[in-house]
Amino acid sequence: MTLAGRDCRIDADCFQAMNRRSFIKNTVLAGATISAMPYIKADSPAKKYKTALIGTGWWGMNILNEAMASGQCKVVGLCDVDQRYLEAASKKVEEYSGDTPKSYGDYRELLEKEKPEIVIVATPDHWHSLIFIEAIKHGAHVYVEKPVSHTLLEGVAMVKAARKAGRVAIAGTHRRVSPHNISAREFIRSGKLGKIGMVKAFVNYGGGPERPLKNVEPPKTLDWDMWCGPAPLRPFAGDPNNPWGGGPHPRGFRSYLDFANGQLADWGIHWIDQIQWILDLKQPKRIFSMGGRSIRGPAILTETEQTTDVPDHQIVTYEYEEGVNVYWEHRMFAGNNHCKGEEVGCYFFGTEGVFHLGWIGGWVFYPINRGEPVRMASQLHKPDEQNIKENWADFLSCIKSGEKPASDIEDIYNATATCLLAMISLKLGRSLEWNAEKLAFANDLEAASLLKRQYRGPWEYPSF
Repeated sequence: MTLAGRDCRIDADCFQAMNRRSFIKNTVLAGATISAMPYIKADSPAKKYKTALIGTGWWGMNILNEAMASGQCKVVGLCDVDQRYLEAASKKVEEYSGDTPKSYGDYRELLEKEKPEIVIVATPDHWHSLIFIEAIKHGAHVYVEKPVSHTLLEGVAMVKAARKAGRVAIAGTHRRVSPHNISAREFIRSGKLGKIGMVKAFVNYGGGPERPLKNVEPPKTLDWDMWCGPAPLRPFAGDPNNPWGGGPHPRGFRSYLDFANGQLADWGIHWIDQIQWILDLKQPKRIFSMGGRSIRGPAILTETEQTTDVPDHQIVTYEYEEGVNVYWEHRMFAGNNHCKGEEVGCYFFGTEGVFHLGWIGGWVFYPINRGEPVRMASQLHKPDEQNIKENWADFLSCIKSGEKPASDIEDIYNATATCLLAMISLKLGRSLEWNAEKLAFANDLEAASLLKRQYRGPWEYPSF
């Protein structure tokens, strides 16, 4: 079979999509051309879900664009603690859809007044749990960005809240519905790779030493206290007019452990989730991680200046009950050009060859007999090379049918937990033995204390 517009040739059974959703199957079998347009308005059906976006930055608007494009959502509310992003989002919504959503600086007020049926949570990681659970309590179905939580027990509380309320809850791991990722799963599960001995996931980018940023007053448009929320009230730093200005806001938060968990919980969760999804794994039983800041230098936080504090390199070994060993590697220096391939992805090593599952470059299988590689190109949307459109379609379909979505909250909690367990191992500098069912480490009370953290008042850590 030859894909439309592709010169690759692979077996037809690679395109057998998961039985759980016909729309995914049709997407892959058709080899449909992915539109380069970030927003295409669909014909509007009779039913439109009242929809709200909490966190109106770059990625939140990517998701909301697809909600509006579906023609099945009426945007009733927007929430952000930075008025600049809130105002820009409001203008875009009115321009794209004609909706005139109310604007809020506090998500609780939005939920109470607008009573949305769908809520998108696209805030920094440390806010995911509280907003998600509050939205569920108000009766909304929720699309939350990955990783689903900042600490492990927050994720447990989120799953339990969604299940108790009977709401559809989906995470932003759109690779589960990406055409080339689906065909990769089918290829590997068909046995063509043979017995898999190990899997390696990686993200390797360039970078260098880090210079401290001066602590400055936050912009007047930003409620910095609310931005920090349950996390420590860290001094503001960076250039708020530059999205990559070095400080936590608006896009740098993933490099600060108060608000996120670095490269592993940002990029790594995509690939850890792909491995667990493809091989039917949940959480590992043994974890060991090492890493540090050998290039960026020591983390600094004083009254006058600060740096980021996440590791610039990290290696993790995972052992699963099923006998599978998975390895993670990332570095933020010595770019990966020497590999002559993508800087992100995962390798499955089997008795019949090596399978590289990538991002923009799709996937490639290298047979053990040195035969011609088998390739599958990606089909991604602009901007930002993603498949949010398919994830949103799955979300709406499951709201109507009551079926489990591809990126169900419980599955992505498992992937999130796998990443967070490695961060605990890194912090403690030792191997951990983990029982996911009991939510317990073997004889390690110190590790257990890191499954949650103390919230800054008046915020309360979620119970379950």
